[in-house]
Amino acid sequence: MTERDLDNLDVFFDAARRQAADPSPDLMQRVLDNALAEQQRLAAQAAPQARPQRAARGLLRQLLSAIGGWPAVAGLATASVTGLWIGVNPPAAVSTTAEAYLNSGADTYLVDLMPGFQFDDMAEG
Repeated sequence: MTERDLDNLDVFFDAARRQAADPSPDLMQRVLDNALAEQQRLAAQAAPQARPQRAARGLLRQLLSAIGGWPAVAGLATASVTGLWIGVNPPAAVSTTAEAYLNSGADTYLVDLMPGFQFDDMAEG
């Protein structure tokens, strides 16, 4: 921009500064009337309305609601059946990993878990 363009803009800025910035009283009155009408409409909507009484919920329905409804029950049932199946008939990879992790083998029944306990003392008494 040149100096001449800036001088031309100053004329417009001076005119804007001299103009009154207050809105007309008629505009302000219409805005307030609309605001009051909207407040009254919202207050009427927010008024408490009579709700129908619900029947008391049973214990099973409360339990289902607490855990997430029937989709959650289906997930729990699926996980339970899968866990039971893997426990009864484990795949070879699971049993090998469990034996390595728990350090158990075929001779684990030979370990004396209570070396200080004598069984023959119980037989005499």
